[in-house]
Amino acid sequence: QVQLVESGGGLVQAGGSLRLACAASGRTFSNYAMGWFRQAPGKEREFVSAISRSGDFTYYPESVKGRFTISRDNAKNTVLLQMNSLKPEDTAVYYCAAGWRVAGTDNAYDYWGQGTQVTVSS
Repeated sequence: QVQLVESGGGLVQAGGSLRLACAASGRTFSNYAMGWFRQAPGKEREFVSAISRSGDFTYYPESVKGRFTISRDNAKNTVLLQMNSLKPEDTAVYYCAAGWRVAGTDNAYDYWGQGTQVTVSS
């Protein structure tokens, strides 16, 4: 089992920045690829970013590419999501997830955090 706890969400104005963190515990963190997803009210869960086990490969959808940066610190069992140039459409609950491979689909991930709310005001 891997336990994941997100933090860092909040309210920010459009154009601002937030940094989300996901702290992992349980099994060896470096054995897992990590991903971030988000879900807005009334919408399906959406892929935001992913990072390989070693951190040398990252993957983003076009909607956040150039604005969001995922990183990880395997010594601290932490994955970060730096979000810049935030837009109102980025408003959602953000979840981190752990899985065996880097992927943009949620069924590739086995463990999920409880989420942290990000609200971007216009």
